[in-house]
Amino acid sequence: MARRGRKRRLTLEDEFWELIREGIAPVAAATRVGVGRKTGYRWRTENGGLPPRRLDQEAHSGRYLSLLERQRVAVLKAQGLSVREVASRLGRAPSTVSRELRRNVSGHDRGSYDAAVAHARARQRSRRPESGRLMKDPALAAAVQEKLNLEWSPEQIAAHLRAAFPDTPSWHICHETIYQGLYHPGRSGLSRALTRKLRTGRPMRKRRRRAHTRTPRFIAPALLIDRRPPVVEDRVRLGDWEGDLITGRLNKSAIGTLVCRTSRFVQLIHLPDRHDAEALTHAMQTQLIRLPREKRLTLTWDQGSEMASHDRLAHLFSDGVYFAEAASPWQRGSNENTNGLLRQYFPKGSDLGVHSPTELQRVADRLNTRPRKTLNRATPAELLHAHMA
Repeated sequence: MARRGRKRRLTLEDEFWELIREGIAPVAAATRVGVGRKTGYRWRTENGGLPPRRLDQEAHSGRYLSLLERQRVAVLKAQGLSVREVASRLGRAPSTVSRELRRNVSGHDRGSYDAAVAHARARQRSRRPESGRLMKDPALAAAVQEKLNLEWSPEQIAAHLRAAFPDTPSWHICHETIYQGLYHPGRSGLSRALTRKLRTGRPMRKRRRRAHTRTPRFIAPALLIDRRPPVVEDRVRLGDWEGDLITGRLNKSAIGTLVCRTSRFVQLIHLPDRHDAEALTHAMQTQLIRLPREKRLTLTWDQGSEMASHDRLAHLFSDGVYFAEAASPWQRGSNENTNGLLRQYFPKGSDLGVHSPTELQRVADRLNTRPRKTLNRATPAELLHAHMA
């Protein structure tokens, strides 16, 4: 006799998802219902990070009529009230009530409206058992998969399909269609393994967390961002740079990042042994001296201790070195966004010291030759080279 698999504990799963909806962290929710962390992770992975469909009735959007509202529609219609009066009593638009009666009253109902039957029909339609567009069009799925393998984001892929195939409107999908295809592969034809090609590499969506703040430990006086020339905010000239470190496991290794505010051109700084102020200053001097003087105007960094020797870098920038305010990463938004892109290639918790300068240059070239929405689909390399020419 074949061995039976583990019995699914649907009651515990439902309790787990209810805690998630209340804002409880997944690990804490698993502990409360008495299951292990791996079990909770498996439940989330199986559903793409979303509650299972059996909970749809309880988690329905306010856009749609609930069972209670449908019961009130049935009672009010039985009293002979008009569609507009019913809608007024419910606080809904008349078109919502009219559409509900038109959709959920068939010839078999002999003109009467049954709330329970109507709710069941609506829930059946909302499940949408039909295949997604990617499943229906293998060529489209192959085109999407090709770009995912090149580590393009879903938004970049969606824009590329519209630009490359203007006469094929069926291929003009939005980026959310691609995300849904990755997180629900059964209805799309894509493989869940392709989630590793996304920026985060996660098999499910995750809430954003606050960035950690740092305490300044400078010896030389530092200039805050409010002293920076106002023209830097306009992003109209090349040479205004934002910088930071991305660190590895236990903060024992790091890579320096420099991003041009106007072109989003990325430079990576090799820090093989350590990333203190002395090492970073020496590496940045070697990296920046390769740029023309007119392309070194300002540098904006966070208040990390690795920039304690910022006064030794000031002569490299004609308009000075500046620092963002504490706990204000949005003041260096281009750099923070780029650091997020780089985590696809240099994951958190890994040893960043093992990467050679050649590997860093390969990753930088990949980002610099990728079309960017903020640049009207141009690449950072194209924009930088055009200005330099």
